[in-house]
Amino acid sequence: MILRTDCRHFPGDHPCIYNKLEGILCDKCSYYNPVSYKILIIKLDAIGDVLRTTSILHAIKKKYPDSHITWLTKSASKEIFKNNYVVDNIIFFEDPDLSSRLFIEEFDLLLSPDTSPASAALASAARAKEKKGYKMNQLGKVIPVDDRGIEWLEMGAFDQFKKANKKSYQQIIHEILDLDYARGEIIINLDEKEKELRDRFYVDNHLDRYEFIIGINTGASHRWRFKQWRREGYQELISLLGERRNTAILLYGGYEEKEMNQNLKEKYSKVINTGHTNNLREFFALTDLSDIMITGDTMALHAATALKKKVICLFGPTSSNEIEDYGRISKITPTMDCLVCYKQNCDFVPNCMDSISADIIYKSIIEIMKEIQKERIDN
Repeated sequence: MILRTDCRHFPGDHPCIYNKLEGILCDKCSYYNPVSYKILIIKLDAIGDVLRTTSILHAIKKKYPDSHITWLTKSASKEIFKNNYVVDNIIFFEDPDLSSRLFIEEFDLLLSPDTSPASAALASAARAKEKKGYKMNQLGKVIPVDDRGIEWLEMGAFDQFKKANKKSYQQIIHEILDLDYARGEIIINLDEKEKELRDRFYVDNHLDRYEFIIGINTGASHRWRFKQWRREGYQELISLLGERRNTAILLYGGYEEKEMNQNLKEKYSKVINTGHTNNLREFFALTDLSDIMITGDTMALHAATALKKKVICLFGPTSSNEIEDYGRISKITPTMDCLVCYKQNCDFVPNCMDSISADIIYKSIIEIMKEIQKERIDN
């Protein structure tokens, strides 16, 4: 048999890319690269969390340079890994053959940084010589594989520990997985088609007339409804920005923000709506247009961070300390003692997010504009 089934490029059920492109057979292939160290990462959801967890890939490749990486996630996060050349293989939670595969395939190292029961159960079932992160015990409870996972598990169990935390999510999961933390970036790589979409939108909307492009993401997480800022706040901020002739305003959001964004567009003629039907990759491409992105603690924050945008993030019920700022994120939090509550219901009027004023955000925008101007001059 001339097949080399141990090659990282061998898919098994169809020709590999080099056979397709060059007609090469395994026995004479110069691209042959045997898999020597297999790593399985389990991070299922949510999309924004899966995206920011890609920051661990830099440290993994530094510690295990010859590793073959498989990532197990939910199919909703599939597009995150497009053009991600560090991850060799993606498998999905919804695959009906997943259980059989986990009982057969063996890995050298399993990395499971999530404390969800579904992830922990999969981590326990998977065959790996070494495991780091979390697994499930015989009682069906999530437990840390070793002492490195205790701190994060306790933060999830005790509100006061969560409030007291000063570490970013990135630092925490690097420590859990025994990886050196060097502030590795979240990964999004746009392809040429996506860049063309971005550039076409830029030309069609005459964005070259403006010195600054401000993005406003009005969406928020389904899980934490109090992450979203108030509608009147967006109106007040757009009114302030509208007085600046050199500034374009782009609105971002999905289906749930369709009505709000359309109303804002109708009320303020200067506003440009990027649309509510964009798929994830299109959303990434259009996010790349903004010089500054204003958003809550949601997926758009992680996307803008990955694309190395200046970001102003509004925090209330979730932890601002868990967000790695990479030197580009300005965090705005109200002065309330009850922050980092992670509540689904709130009796405070106004609540934490409603307490954030448009003036505070606008002042932050002006300061960042000055930084951008200086960077452009220096470059």
